[in-house]
Amino acid sequence: MTVSPRTDKIKLGAFIHPTGNHVAAWLHPDAQIDAGTNFEHYVEVAQTAERGLFDLMFIADAITVRDGDVNALKRWPQYMAFFDPMILFSGIAARTKHIGLVATSTTSYNEPYNIARRYASLDHVSGGRAGWNVVTSANASEAWNFGREEHYELNERYDRAVEFVQVVKGLWDSWEDDAFLRDRESALYFDPAKLHTLNHKGRHFSVKGPLNVARPPQGHPVLAHAAASDVGKDVAARTAEVMFSHVPELEQAMAFYADMKARVAKAGRAPDSIKIMPGLNAIVGRTRREAQEKHQFLQDSIHPDVGRELLSNALGGMDLSPYPDDQPFPDDVAERMMSHKNPRYFHMFRDRLTPREMYQHYAGARGQRTVIGTAEDIADQMELWFQSRAVDGFLVQPAVLPTGLEEFVDLVVPVLQERGLFRTEYEGRTLRENLGVERPVNRYAHEAMEKTAGAPV
Repeated sequence: MTVSPRTDKIKLGAFIHPTGNHVAAWLHPDAQIDAGTNFEHYVEVAQTAERGLFDLMFIADAITVRDGDVNALKRWPQYMAFFDPMILFSGIAARTKHIGLVATSTTSYNEPYNIARRYASLDHVSGGRAGWNVVTSANASEAWNFGREEHYELNERYDRAVEFVQVVKGLWDSWEDDAFLRDRESALYFDPAKLHTLNHKGRHFSVKGPLNVARPPQGHPVLAHAAASDVGKDVAARTAEVMFSHVPELEQAMAFYADMKARVAKAGRAPDSIKIMPGLNAIVGRTRREAQEKHQFLQDSIHPDVGRELLSNALGGMDLSPYPDDQPFPDDVAERMMSHKNPRYFHMFRDRLTPREMYQHYAGARGQRTVIGTAEDIADQMELWFQSRAVDGFLVQPAVLPTGLEEFVDLVVPVLQERGLFRTEYEGRTLRENLGVERPVNRYAHEAMEKTAGAPV
């Protein structure tokens, strides 16, 4: 079956690990070594992404120090000391104009009112550029920072998350868009008929409302998800507008894309109302040899302790001590791991890689796809995936920061623009406008319109 050429444009996000996505990035001489606590570094990265006309900048978050083997962790600074992204983005919002600001916040160890207020505030501060990556905490040690002896069970986490998002969206509609009159002549600051109390009472939350922040400029900040399970994909189909996926191979990506678009349609939404953006670990050089040398430097810098700790985490805490670095896993182990069909590492066991080959493969991309080559090579791959309807865009993960993002913006973006695949200017001022997703109508205003439309003439 021939796939018709697309007329829309590739969407781009920048996924920012402080020193870069590769686990050995901090050892590279170009990396900002104190990046985790260097505000100006983040500003520089955000401004570079904005210069490249990226849709958004994404910062993942965790609310605990990474747990594990201290002999490995002492050589691996990611997720050890870093800013709260909401505070960080409030500062970045003042130093940028167009780029979307998307942060992770867990539904497991927050309250809906706090999250609704923070993201509504960020949306106002940034002029409509906020996005929330909705997650349920996967790290059980986070529980211990919030008065719990054990983590929420998986189904409870998802059930809580669904209700959590419902409450947050309800709070964002507390005020209608034109509720604030601010009329000195009549001495009326707001119209009481356009203030709404949520009065939510559910299994997990009881929230009266209303929110003490005006309705966000985008109506609701953009919602992002990164789910892989069927339950998670169903939740995303109902609520997400951006989907950060983990699909390292084209056929997998095409199947995932078709599946998600079908789920979105089944949920009563337009398929284009969600943008599928898998990770892309792009290492670009002016020649293929230069790109390979950049990649090899990072691979050679991986300390074995870090590599094995990273791989163990990726494999669900698997004990790797019985398995030598340079021998493939026994057939029974490989077949057992493949039976889980986790796309992040299924192909590594299928291809019978050794632990060292696995952790070197995983170190730079976390199960995402790595593309190494010239700007034309990388653009070729991006175009293929886009035109094959495997993606709507990509979450670019620079291996080293700030230089990796600068090289992508200076070398790859112009090629995409020359091919008509990527914008040459921002379409609007808000993240929704640039992504091409609709601004939601306030539920109470919508109900009032429906009642008016149904009233007898």
